[in-house]
Amino acid sequence: MSEITKNTEGSSAAPAAEDASAPHMPPVKPPMVQFKGILKKFGKVLAVEKTDLDIEEGSLVTLLGPSGCGKTTLLRMVAGLETPTEGDIFIKGKRINDVPIHQRNLGMIFQNYALFPHKSIYDNVAFGLKYRKIPKEEIREKVLRALEMVRLPGVEKRMPGQLSGGQQQRIALARAIVIEPDVLLMDEPLSALDENLREDMRREIDNLQQMLGVTTIFVTHDQREALSMSDKIVVMKNGKKQQEGVPEEVYNRPANHFVADFLGHSNFTSAVVQGREGNFVKVELETGNILLADAPGDWKEGEEVEVVVRAQRFEAMLQEEFSPDGQTNYFEGKIRDRSYMGGEVSYFIDMAGGKEVHVISMMRSRIYGIGNDVVVQVAPEHCHLLPLE
Repeated sequence: MSEITKNTEGSSAAPAAEDASAPHMPPVKPPMVQFKGILKKFGKVLAVEKTDLDIEEGSLVTLLGPSGCGKTTLLRMVAGLETPTEGDIFIKGKRINDVPIHQRNLGMIFQNYALFPHKSIYDNVAFGLKYRKIPKEEIREKVLRALEMVRLPGVEKRMPGQLSGGQQQRIALARAIVIEPDVLLMDEPLSALDENLREDMRREIDNLQQMLGVTTIFVTHDQREALSMSDKIVVMKNGKKQQEGVPEEVYNRPANHFVADFLGHSNFTSAVVQGREGNFVKVELETGNILLADAPGDWKEGEEVEVVVRAQRFEAMLQEEFSPDGQTNYFEGKIRDRSYMGGEVSYFIDMAGGKEVHVISMMRSRIYGIGNDVVVQVAPEHCHLLPLE
């Protein structure tokens, strides 16, 4: 298989002569996939609000959100399985709204694998090639190479029912990539697998996508899949794009409460801006505590805000072992509940003023007990501010 690479109106003056000494600028290459003003309605139901989105060649972009948020509808419009109510979709700069499905050169993988149970693995993988008038010997070479890529050589004579769920998903992946698609579409491809298989397939898909450089649109509701695999994440809710960006940006700088809450375990509390203290924004929490936040932006004194801190960013220790330092926010509390999760311990801590804080700590030499008096601390750079919704 070949590799897929990641005049002023009314003026009578003659146009200026081109400067032969100026360096020649190559034409700007359009994104591999573009959504321009895409809107989709099913009757009176608005499934996708007007959306603009660019997906660069060779990237893996994840559409992330809960069920019914519009992510699968966007994917199905690229595939040609749904037609946009408004707007245009482009692949390689060409508008595809009216291009038939079989002419879009797309690879598709779905949750249920969609393998033909009565066909051999060879015929399943070769299915898309047989309609492209490719010589039989070349088809055989491509199929065997695709099976090697998904680490299942030698299974071409078996039937799908003779393979495990993880192996069937790899066959679906081989069938999708064997046609050398311009874009690979994946709709919740791992949700039917158990956790260990999901982790293996997550790495498999990530490595294969990077090796081939094929532009991929990946739909999931699983934040771990999105954070671990994506070049860019697009978070959606109720048919509307909430935020897009690289995983680190979306996780560490969420655009709103929904994004912060959907990705990871977060603590929220309302506060009022008191001003600045050095490089930090000083806020008073609803509990009366003062907190410093390293929060870019023009925050005004008296402005109501929401403070967001990831559970993994807090650190808890016994009160008698705590030594304060001037640059760290800290609060006293009592452990109300805890959960041992192998490499981590999840604590729920009652703070003064009746506020509960969720802390996830990496396993250390000991686990604190329910009822222990602790201090919870967090550095200002891990305190994120949002306008109060």
